Amino acid sequence: MSVELSDDDRKGLQAAIEEARAGLAEGGIPIGSALMIDGEIVGRGHNRRVQQGSVVLHAEMDCLEQAGRLPASAYRRATLYSTLSPCDMCTGAALLYGIPRVVIGENETFLGGESHLEGRGVELVRADDATCKQMMRDFIAAEPQLWNEDIGE
Repeated sequence: MSVELSDDDRKGLQAAIEEARAGLAEGGIPIGSALMIDGEIVGRGHNRRVQQGSVVLHAEMDCLEQAGRLPASAYRRATLYSTLSPCDMCTGAALLYGIPRVVIGENETFLGGESHLEGRGVELVRADDATCKQMMRDFIAAEPQLWNEDIGE
């Protein structure tokens, strides 16, 4: 059951979906992310582990990198959007920077550190987005070995 998203949330999640599609088009894993502060998208990114041969460039990490150096006060007004439930590494980054709100496209194909985020007071919005779910289902079916590598299995 999907929740009603605000206009900003639809905009942020759509940016994350566009990033996920870009990652897939580059031969990578279709997970995207966006960072919004005060109604403005200040960073976008996608999983670039395959493209960059990186161990850490998950979508959220790439998004934060693309946003650049920001003062702590900016992160505390931010919403992080991700097409997929954030893994433990990306959960840790959101907590480290004090991001108070995370919008998750879907958490059926992978359930990340959601309980940890909520336990630390982060507001989670679970969009249950059909596009996000289908993108991941299709990718996992086509590339199970690469998917398992990405999630550390």
